[in-house]
Amino acid sequence: MKRLAAALAVTALATGCATAPAPVPGEATPQRAASPADPWENWNRKVFAFNDQVDEAVVRPVAEAYRDHVPQIVRTGIGNVLGNIRDVWSAANQFLQGKPADGLEMSARVLVNTTMGLFGLLDWGTELRLERRSEDFGQTLGVWGAGAGPYVVLPLLGPSSVRDGLSWPVDRVFAPSRLPQTDAGSYTVLATELLNARSDLLETTQLLDRVALDRYSFVRDAYLSRRLDQVYDGAPPLVDYDDDGYGDGEAAPAQ
Repeated sequence: MKRLAAALAVTALATGCATAPAPVPGEATPQRAASPADPWENWNRKVFAFNDQVDEAVVRPVAEAYRDHVPQIVRTGIGNVLGNIRDVWSAANQFLQGKPADGLEMSARVLVNTTMGLFGLLDWGTELRLERRSEDFGQTLGVWGAGAGPYVVLPLLGPSSVRDGLSWPVDRVFAPSRLPQTDAGSYTVLATELLNARSDLLETTQLLDRVALDRYSFVRDAYLSRRLDQVYDGAPPLVDYDDDGYGDGEAAPAQ
């Protein structure tokens, strides 16, 4: 769900350029960095449709009820606390990626928000210009030189890649839902985390429904483009398509 939320958020930003100019006859059409081969597309589309059905039948209605009955200030506070916990793992990944300055800044953000911000309830870090730079283990593997591999849609989890799918269990070890000492507590935190994220994206999904001719391709391209951008800290290289028809653009570790 976190990956789906991220892809949909990028989709909202991408809608401003969803209509591309027509190619000029005689001119080469550049490859889009966000469209590597999708060798499992037939299967991925089926999983995508299944996820959509689950979202439409269960997740979206519950998220709408959550949005309508829980005040915005409460939802913001919950998001801040959960984000503060995730920032600890982001800082660890920044150190693993060889970015000590970013790791120290994120650590300072966690310290400020945990103390001054009442365990993250208030986001004083942003006020002090200690910006959040979210990192996960999939990004760390990318920085270390691991290619993304084929695109894959995971049941209930949404857009991913082979690399990100394999790294997901590692990320979950350090997720907020692992803090409670009981199963009931863990499930409660996990449900709150998912509901809060989904409720923030209700308008985005409505926009996606209106503008995307092919929702599957749009979400896929948005997700892959965002992940490539994250691995290279906003400066990804041109995609290098290799002999088997796709490339991940991550031939060398990010600096």
